[in-house]
Amino acid sequence: MANTILEIKNISKKYGKNTIIDDLTLNVEAGQVYGFLGPNGAGKTTTIKMITGLISIDKGQILINGLDVVKNHEKAMSYIGAIVESPDLYEYLSGIDNIKLYARIHNIKKDRINEIIKIVGLESRIKDKVKKYSLGMKQRLGLAVCLMHSPKLLILDEPTNGLDPAGIKELRDMLKKLAHEENIAVFVSSHILSEVELMCDKVAIINKGKIIKVCDITKEHNLEEEFLSLTGGTKEWNFLN
Repeated sequence: MANTILEIKNISKKYGKNTIIDDLTLNVEAGQVYGFLGPNGAGKTTTIKMITGLISIDKGQILINGLDVVKNHEKAMSYIGAIVESPDLYEYLSGIDNIKLYARIHNIKKDRINEIIKIVGLESRIKDKVKKYSLGMKQRLGLAVCLMHSPKLLILDEPTNGLDPAGIKELRDMLKKLAHEENIAVFVSSHILSEVELMCDKVAIINKGKIIKVCDITKEHNLEEEFLSLTGGTKEWNFLN
């Protein structure tokens, strides 16, 4: 039986007279990499900020591991690890010192620290100052911090922005491993179809605040063909805008 970690039920968000999110519904299960695909301005970051409690929900409900993010905010947030826009790191400190700061706040044991450093592949550079890290290494360190308290849901907003092809592949492999081997629900937003197709098990396509298609990604199911059918044969998002 599927274990649903994130439930979004008919949520909406307005700024003034503009509807940014319009009656959006989706579910993300444990052990699944779920892609949230759409053009810039489609409502991806707004949705993520509602999930993480950074902005209010005008209508509808969001549940994390069965807990309402409004009524049980603190407990619901304890199940989430998230990077929204960019990792929040102290660049003048080393990687290990960044991790230890977080670990002390959340009473994380040394064994867990060592385990996470290994999972994100930073063993050889963990004592270096973060300002010397590449963008990909900073992303991995940000992931390490997010994973420290063993969240059930990992949320990443456009995590491949600025990464080179090698960094994108490393991140993609890491997220798939976390989902499939650690049974974490991973929710990833992106505007790049090819990345989502290689990374995700399931994808929701969003445009103008609405989900226009949800599809499973399998060897038999080609996301590009699905996208082309939606856009009338063009690979450009502007058909939908």
